[in-house]
Amino acid sequence: MTFSGTAAIDLGKSLCRARLVIDGATVRREGGGAPGLAARDGVALALDSIVPLLADARPERIGVGAAGAMYATVEAAALARALADATRAPAAVTSDVVTAHAGALDGEAGVLLIAGTGAVALGVAAEARRSVDGWGPDLGDLGSGSWIGREGVRAVLRARDGLGPATVLTDVLALLIGDDESPITWVGGAAAPARLLATFAPAVLDGADQGDPVAVAIRDSAADLLGDTALAASGSSSVVALHGGLTAHDGFRAAVSSALETRGLEAVPARGDALDGAAMIAEGRAPLHERFVHRAE
Repeated sequence: MTFSGTAAIDLGKSLCRARLVIDGATVRREGGGAPGLAARDGVALALDSIVPLLADARPERIGVGAAGAMYATVEAAALARALADATRAPAAVTSDVVTAHAGALDGEAGVLLIAGTGAVALGVAAEARRSVDGWGPDLGDLGSGSWIGREGVRAVLRARDGLGPATVLTDVLALLIGDDESPITWVGGAAAPARLLATFAPAVLDGADQGDPVAVAIRDSAADLLGDTALAASGSSSVVALHGGLTAHDGFRAAVSSALETRGLEAVPARGDALDGAAMIAEGRAPLHERFVHRAE
């Protein structure tokens, strides 16, 4: 089997996705992710995730958006070199946030606001780029799924101890974790507390849709935090593309869009995804993003 064209790769920490065109047909493949380029043996582990997805293929060029590449620039350059050597095809490596931005805004200026388990905004314009938040759940990721889930659990604990008002979230959390489980031990015993807390976020947002005042306050605070993050990243552009699992929730998307509007920003639908952005970068069709790209032939 042979392949002619661009291999687009989206390498996350949990999942690695590839989009190829083999024998004239688009083929999508998935495999395990890698811990990030800044991690120990990050380049080798990234290769282990990417190369098997290119099996039996001969790409003309490769574009990769890799977790950690924004700051691990030496490793990003090394990954580009290693991929080019392994495939004998020109390789372009950048951050997965950059490829998501390029895809969502079709290579144009603007802000990509990502609200999933974590939260980060990337603003790109001709004159500058600005990345805001993405500091991780202990220090930031303000307004993210983990933040919303944490605030929801705190509200339940406050209601239980008489420090805050009663909330429907108490019963909802009990259904999620079981009546015999304490919220404190549920979170404290987790290997990845941020991910666990994020699983409670949809229930908090549903509670807001139902009019629970506590859940509404959490939702609106999260929307305001994300609005501030987007504004700080915006520079000269007022366009914001929304991305991430939380933005699929209609009520929350509306709240974030409203928060953006009050800050003079405009929420727009994403025009593509990270794989589209990786292909654009590999093919040199995203000049505004070139400053973030490491290439090897």
